[in-house]
Amino acid sequence: MDIQVPALDRTLRPLPTAPIRIVHLGLGAFHRSHQAWYTQHSPDAADWGIAAFTGRRPDAATALAAQDGLYTLIERSGNEDTFEVIGSIVEAVDGADVGRLCELVSAPATAMVTLTITEAAYGLASDGTFDRSSAGMAGDLALLAGGTGGTGTGGTPTTPLGRLVLALAARRDAGSGPLAVVSCDNLSGNGEVARRAVVGMAEAWKPDLAAWIGKNVSFVSTSVDRITPRTTEADVAEVEDRCGYRDSSPVVAEPFSDWVLSGDFPAGRPRWEEAGAVVVDDIEPYENRKLWLLNGAHSLLAYAGQLRGHTTVAEALEDPVCREAVEAFWDEASAHLQGEDLHIPEYREALRGRFGNRRIAHHLSQIAADGTTKLRMRALPVLAAERSRGRSGAGSALMLAAWIDYVGQQDSLQDPLATAIRKANDSAGPAGSARVAALLGLVSPQLSDDPEIVSLVAALCGTLATETTGRTSTPSAPHLIPGRNS
Repeated sequence: MDIQVPALDRTLRPLPTAPIRIVHLGLGAFHRSHQAWYTQHSPDAADWGIAAFTGRRPDAATALAAQDGLYTLIERSGNEDTFEVIGSIVEAVDGADVGRLCELVSAPATAMVTLTITEAAYGLASDGTFDRSSAGMAGDLALLAGGTGGTGTGGTPTTPLGRLVLALAARRDAGSGPLAVVSCDNLSGNGEVARRAVVGMAEAWKPDLAAWIGKNVSFVSTSVDRITPRTTEADVAEVEDRCGYRDSSPVVAEPFSDWVLSGDFPAGRPRWEEAGAVVVDDIEPYENRKLWLLNGAHSLLAYAGQLRGHTTVAEALEDPVCREAVEAFWDEASAHLQGEDLHIPEYREALRGRFGNRRIAHHLSQIAADGTTKLRMRALPVLAAERSRGRSGAGSALMLAAWIDYVGQQDSLQDPLATAIRKANDSAGPAGSARVAALLGLVSPQLSDDPEIVSLVAALCGTLATETTGRTSTPSAPHLIPGRNS
């Protein structure tokens, strides 16, 4: 069947020809279920078209371009599905088209660049500084040094960060004025992370560009939240059956969504707050709530759940051992989340319901990717806070132990330090504190340098039995180490 593009309700949704004022890097399911959704639901949406660029592959852009950027959002609750056509993405572009990226970012009408490029793509070392020696960053710096800009000869960058820095150079050269860079990745202080990454690469390439960025580019921090699993062929078939048209690129999401933003938008922004977003002066408590309680629990379930034979978040949460491990980690994290506005008991209860939605097939293998980067943001802050209070931090240490057990069983890994993980596994042997220390050092050198933490994590390794061994024979996670904060 040919693709049939549904007509937009022009009174409610932006026209396909809405002017491009937002450039997005990282065209994927989450961007389409979250930022594009909020933009469509803003009252001034017709003034804010999005041009979205893919990351590693052009496939999503190719499919969306064939549908004039339109796609169906399937909102999936525990009982039913609802369908909505989203039209805020007015141009879908292959990320390799760096010339078009430079053209759009340098256009005076462009007010911001939003990012969902994954935590690992910012090119920062474990101490938070820009790592110009890493493979991707070093390669892009060599390409930038050999090129003459987005339209000249020579190489062009291959990473999202390198492409963004080149596009910002084009904006400076065009004299198009200030704009905002808005990170929507799951990182604590993601606006500051983006600033260090962008300025770090610019400084390594052209110090005068770094100075211009410092004066003309604001970096907005956000906390984003909407569970968005991978789309399946069954989802494509359901849209065709229920809606009467074929959509090659629907997106599935839970009904819940949350977006908290903090920072300046020197060239303006949509009225996202009227679509349900929250604009605050201090974002840290909100991002910690999300990073620790939602993302931290996701990482713990991703590793513990797969060790115990599960494939989805809902399956893992039904396992009493995994459930107790999550509750133990939540107890530790909640002790460091203060403020009535955060509504922590209600947030935890909502997460139990969201995680338990079996109609959202959120695959643990997807969450498990890029563990060395994610664990720095999700486990380490809670572990450090607990130990500063004189407690063991066993709940957060178990997340690290589960990751160590998990990577020891995998033949292939999606992680920026996959080669180093394999080397640590091979050189230090399958068990023992030496292997634990080597792997912890890849997450943070401070961990491997602390013998008490190494001993704690080593004691927890191997305690999550596989499902086939039977749950009753394995002690439940919260009681593995005495002194857990209760």
